[in-house]
Amino acid sequence: MADVITIDGPAGSGKSTVARILAKRLGYIYLDTGAMYRAVALMIKEKGISVEDKEKIKKLCESLRIRFSYESDPPKIFVNEVDVTSKIRTSEIDMLSSIISQIKEVRDAMTRLQREIAQKENTVAEGRDMGTVVFPDARRKFFLTASLPVRVMRRYKERREKGEDVSLKQIEDELRKRDMQDQMRSISPLKPAKDAIIIDTTDMSIEEVVERLISYIENC
Repeated sequence: MADVITIDGPAGSGKSTVARILAKRLGYIYLDTGAMYRAVALMIKEKGISVEDKEKIKKLCESLRIRFSYESDPPKIFVNEVDVTSKIRTSEIDMLSSIISQIKEVRDAMTRLQREIAQKENTVAEGRDMGTVVFPDARRKFFLTASLPVRVMRRYKERREKGEDVSLKQIEDELRKRDMQDQMRSISPLKPAKDAIIIDTTDMSIEEVVERLISYIENC
């Protein structure tokens, strides 16, 4: 296993942006595990597979070839050599990915793939169970959090910049639902690893968070 740094946390905590910048600063690859679950969710939707049909979902996961292209920033994600980067970034796929991530067959398949990727290159792995389940022996683990109002505003601005017609109330409802799904699921629930460093990003800029993480990594 190459060197692995994990960053977990709820939606809107800033972990995706922080992980991407941190990876670039360190010269590591950025492993966006949330995008992998979104990719599976997209395939389930496009193929019309019921989330209750575990056998079909298992076979689907076994047939998918998921890879990242690091020639762009952020990296693009491909499924069976088809670029699905833009297709997976919708609220519908976000909620569906939260549902299918509770399925053991999906998590087992994605965990295997995530570990395979990190065996080859130094990695900053970002997600919800990186430090607790996927990479329990990671050299340094972080858990980012932030107040709900701040997370709502961050996600609202992000969605509006993409041209989506959304309201703050809609975003808040989605985040509350996503938080509950992630925290209450029986398989790999969202929680800090026992040895994770917890950082509240509510009043911090992205650059401040990155610098904080780098200081911890360098003094590891």
